[in-house]
Amino acid sequence: MALFTAFPRTEELGTKTEPRIEPRQEPVGSASPGPVRRMEDQRIVSTTAKPSESVLSAGLTIEGKIEGTGNVRISGRFKGNINVKGEFTIEPGASVDGEVTADTVLVGGEVRGKIVASSRVEFKESGTLVGDLTAGTLIVAAGSKMRGNVAFGWKEGETADAPLMTGGQSLKR
Repeated sequence: MALFTAFPRTEELGTKTEPRIEPRQEPVGSASPGPVRRMEDQRIVSTTAKPSESVLSAGLTIEGKIEGTGNVRISGRFKGNINVKGEFTIEPGASVDGEVTADTVLVGGEVRGKIVASSRVEFKESGTLVGDLTAGTLIVAAGSKMRGNVAFGWKEGETADAPLMTGGQSLKR
């Protein structure tokens, strides 16, 4: 049985020619009923399937709100609040001005606002945060910058009982 992968439909490319078809060597189960396109890893994926990652390209500036499920990558500038169930990435050179809430946040650019991550926040060398951060786990690369309050590793409600520390001294609440 020969399986194949097709390139995007010709009407998507703006031409009237037939798409090229390449044979596949390994079986992938049942064929998809809808149109297909070729992916980097050569899996057959329906063009009607929801993408796993949304991207705001470099050079774009958008103001508004992002909400939903899936991964989001910002390479441009965004002003507003973000709330996603998935991974949120701020690329080097990109900026976000607002509150970011996600499962995982990868900071390579600049964030001015608050970051809340149920799983982890990871700062790359070029990552900058001016604002507060709350996360299950925090990973910080040398060269990254942050100014604000940080809480990580605490379970929900556990921070209310923890003593505050300053200069090695415990503060009473």
